[in-house]
Amino acid sequence: MSATYENSTELAEALRRAAAAHGEHEKQLGHEDADWPSWYAQYMVQEQQK
Repeated sequence: MSATYENSTELAEALRRAAAAHGEHEKQLGHEDADWPSWYAQYMVQEQQK
């Protein structure tokens, strides 16, 4: 799996979407997700495959 972004603006937008989704993920967990980098990476790759 890989993710490619055309420019820094596109990457920043993807990071904002991931941050919002991760906030919901942590709400469901009921605590902070210490492994957030892995969660972000997986989310961002999967998002591009849609």
